[in-house]
Amino acid sequence: MSRVLHSRDGLVQRLRDRSLGLLLYLLAALPLPLNHALGAVLGWLAWLLPTRMARVARINVDLCFPEHSPGWRRRVARRSLVEMGKALTEAPWLWRARPDRLRSLGAYPAVCDPAGRRPEGQALFLVAPHLGSWEFAGLHAATYGPMTSLYSPLPMPAIDRWIREARASTGAQLAPATREGLRRLQAARDRGEMIGMLPDQSPRRATGEFAPFFGQPALTMTLLPRLLRGRDDRVTFAFAERLPRGRGFRYHELAAGAEIADPDPRRAAAEINRLVEALVRQCPEQYNWAYRRFRPQPPGVPDPYRR
Repeated sequence: MSRVLHSRDGLVQRLRDRSLGLLLYLLAALPLPLNHALGAVLGWLAWLLPTRMARVARINVDLCFPEHSPGWRRRVARRSLVEMGKALTEAPWLWRARPDRLRSLGAYPAVCDPAGRRPEGQALFLVAPHLGSWEFAGLHAATYGPMTSLYSPLPMPAIDRWIREARASTGAQLAPATREGLRRLQAARDRGEMIGMLPDQSPRRATGEFAPFFGQPALTMTLLPRLLRGRDDRVTFAFAERLPRGRGFRYHELAAGAEIADPDPRRAAAEINRLVEALVRQCPEQYNWAYRRFRPQPPGVPDPYRR
């Protein structure tokens, strides 16, 4: 009996993976304006229906922008879900796009200075929050030189392999979020290459520090300051703003100062959040407000999502 159940479960998993693979292929085949239009519809549905995404987005925007009117906060939360829908549908399109096509969608970003224009051995850290099109930013940057980025494997092997191969198609090397992945990042740093990092996901408590983000305590990664310690690498926080009607992307960049490598991990984490916040304020409707950024909370601080 157990053998029959195992076989049936395996069949269901294969059908699921193939169905998802077909969906990704179809999304990749759509013209980008049509792809974004479909994503916008999905985002609108997520807003109109009683979804957790809509609820979390409203909570986050209310927490982070108390100085704005309720109407403004509601519009930003709604638009953020529309943009998240576009981020979802555009990802397969971007994964299948050729390097020259990616370059045609965005101007040459200052952050992607060729390695030859930096001092020998100086690495370039491209820190891209979940703002605008972070998929485009990573794929596009990798067309300008060797780049290593952290990557969390997906539980579906077939889809995970498809995504890994697609993300690596423009030259990026993916490092798993493990000790081996950390060694790969350190090696890329020592070679003076580009390193891609996402700064606004809640890490494990042992690898993060609580620091203010829009005035709220947020568990923040400390890997970046650790990699920078004792070095003179270049660090740029950037995002690729998604332009209307599939017209492409526009970069916004902020250069980090010495504070980002402060030996005090709490001060370094606070500087990370300050820079991310400065970028988000430029385009709040394209930030991923549906992510529960303020979970967990420090001891004694109530969970804002339990309402």
